[in-house]
Amino acid sequence: MSDVKSDIEIARAAKKKPIQEIGEKLSIPRDHLLPYGHDKAKVTADFIKSLEGRPDGNLILVTAVNPTPAGEGKTTTTVGLGDGLNAIGKKATICIREASLGPNFGVKGGAAGGGLAQIVPMEDMNLHFTGDIHAIGTAHNLLSAMIDNHIYYDNEQGIDSRRITWPRVMDMNDRSLRHIAISLGGVTNGFVREDRFDITVASEVMAILCLATDLADLQERLGNIIIGQRRDKTPVTVKDIKAEGAMAVLLKDAIQPNLVQTLENNPAFVHGGPFANIAHGCNSVIATKTALKLSDYVVTEAGFGADLGAEKFLNIKCRKAGLNPKAVVLVATVRALKMNGGVAKDDLGTENVQAVKDGCANLGRHIENLKKFDVPVVVAINHFIKDTDAELQAVVDFAKQTGAEDAIVAKHWAKGSEGVTELAQKVVEVCESSRSAYKPLYPDEMGLVEKIETIAREIYRADGIEADSKIITQLKDWEKQGYGNLPVCMAKTQYSFSTDASKRGAPTGFKIPIREVRLSAGAGFVVVVCGSVMTMPGLPRKPAAESIRLNEQGQIEGLF
Repeated sequence: MSDVKSDIEIARAAKKKPIQEIGEKLSIPRDHLLPYGHDKAKVTADFIKSLEGRPDGNLILVTAVNPTPAGEGKTTTTVGLGDGLNAIGKKATICIREASLGPNFGVKGGAAGGGLAQIVPMEDMNLHFTGDIHAIGTAHNLLSAMIDNHIYYDNEQGIDSRRITWPRVMDMNDRSLRHIAISLGGVTNGFVREDRFDITVASEVMAILCLATDLADLQERLGNIIIGQRRDKTPVTVKDIKAEGAMAVLLKDAIQPNLVQTLENNPAFVHGGPFANIAHGCNSVIATKTALKLSDYVVTEAGFGADLGAEKFLNIKCRKAGLNPKAVVLVATVRALKMNGGVAKDDLGTENVQAVKDGCANLGRHIENLKKFDVPVVVAINHFIKDTDAELQAVVDFAKQTGAEDAIVAKHWAKGSEGVTELAQKVVEVCESSRSAYKPLYPDEMGLVEKIETIAREIYRADGIEADSKIITQLKDWEKQGYGNLPVCMAKTQYSFSTDASKRGAPTGFKIPIREVRLSAGAGFVVVVCGSVMTMPGLPRKPAAESIRLNEQGQIEGLF
């Protein structure tokens, strides 16, 4: 298979259209596109505001089984399905997140799809793109600087430097910054204290940008961020140190969604990039809502497996933004199910129908979980060339028996829209049948502890949670302060329903250990950190960065 082109080679050969022509497909006037070169542009806030009152199209969520080293192809399926819907005559738009540099240079790679189901320009999207993530990091770190500057000059708010909860960020995996000391070197450098770095996509500023409805809402949410406590343990907000205005100024362009195109020249919004195992893992509300006003069908994705990304999409994003998804497409591969069934990665090329059946326990649990939100589920089996008919049929039979509307083999990676028309037609049928009656898993008025326990039991299938009395007390205190109606954002490993990444399949007989809780008052949720999950990832032993370079023609190689 040496003649198979890499993703970046395919993307480089794309016949892109000028971004103004892509905008015309959505009836976006040229003067409301702010071009970044010839093939990407931001859509103006004025145009977005003019769409108010228009009816919404059908919203389709793409999610997946728990990720494995075998690969699932969630983003690839999102792009392929969008192309497939357009190919059968539907007006469809894709909405995905922007790629973080950390995973790009680490182990996960980019976030633009793969094969013949990609969004382009691939290199730009996976690197600096339109600078949104840089703007978010700058706004975040401006606040960090203003906090320490406030303490240095008289500390009028009486901030307790031991109780500052606002970290610094950078968009790179760097484990050495997880726990640091700052202001060393003498009196003129400020007051020595402990601090930490998170990766930028884990920043509350990122989550806020992705949940805000407009610039005014963005500034209000930024002002509501809690950065720490005073000595009497009362909270200190961004408004208290007057930083929200300057932060909003830095984000005035970043909040406008980015329009690009697929290899088949169909429109795609790529905007925002919150991590799904730390934050809520969905593209921006502004991009999704704009697409819904301009399209009959909008295909969006949520990060990682359905237990994280889909749960947060349905419990946080849809709840906060008033979205009503009409269908969920759950992506699985024979290879991933084999790994969930106990097969080693090196043995995935050998037919093993029993291992597929064993691994379907993971698929089945996700189907059952998604149906709890009263949204119909269609399984997309992302095809690999070594999949056998017997293995594929085992997945189809299992999915139908477990309550999926259907399970369809999709070959978009190799064939583009031609390989996904059956899936597209099924999704249209499900959307038009009005079988969706979306509802969140828990009500707003449920207590914070009960919300955490509900997710642990209903989604992870845990026996319960393990939390120190200080954590329970903190949650109760937040309820007294008026934050009890917020949803919870679970931060845990993406590789397992449990907090043990090695427990694949559908484990039972475990509890979810809660390490800490964080109040994201600006974003509007409570983060629950479980197990050993890190908010600043590290690079692997052999990072992807070692293989990324410029060739003799000045072209980028090694991105994937």
